[in-house]
Amino acid sequence: MGLLDILLGRTKPVAPDLDRLFALPSAAVTLEAAAGFTPTGQGAVCFATVEGAAFEQTHREVQALLDADIDRDGPPVELRQDDYGYSWLVSHRAPDQLAPLVTDLHAVNSQMEVNGFGPQLLCSLAGFRDRSGRRLGLVYLYKRGTFYPFAPLPGKAQRRDNALELQVRAALAEDLPIEQDLGRWFPVWGAPGL
Repeated sequence: MGLLDILLGRTKPVAPDLDRLFALPSAAVTLEAAAGFTPTGQGAVCFATVEGAAFEQTHREVQALLDADIDRDGPPVELRQDDYGYSWLVSHRAPDQLAPLVTDLHAVNSQMEVNGFGPQLLCSLAGFRDRSGRRLGLVYLYKRGTFYPFAPLPGKAQRRDNALELQVRAALAEDLPIEQDLGRWFPVWGAPGL
């Protein structure tokens, strides 16, 4: 970063730290104690779809790697596209297997990075629910290295439970690097795993 960058207010982008994903299991304990949310066993990595054989080969390698896990309980890893044209690689685990789910999410991100597709990575998400059926996603922003909660309200209208999101932010402030800019708490409507 040079003097001109400093004078113009440009900042160096934060390098992604995928190891921050491994803080999710301990944060889940805090989340359950503070708000009654438990893991669903589903998580996903979102990325911008790219055309080409190299990208297709990378996704097949990632799917094969994760599906080869003999301890996997439930359906295999699957690739989905959302209504906005983004791709999601979704992992399914038993609800009590958050640590292996996080390992899956880390492996997907790492493999995409290693194969040169880091710029296409957008976010990773782990799903949670409470006893009343409210949904919550803890979203890791790849390019920022931070997390934020996303709590969609039930129903067809695309509305968020902002009070719950702020409650979760306060509860997890010591466990996860929370995104401070609320403008970056992007909605992930229709995200698999929620």
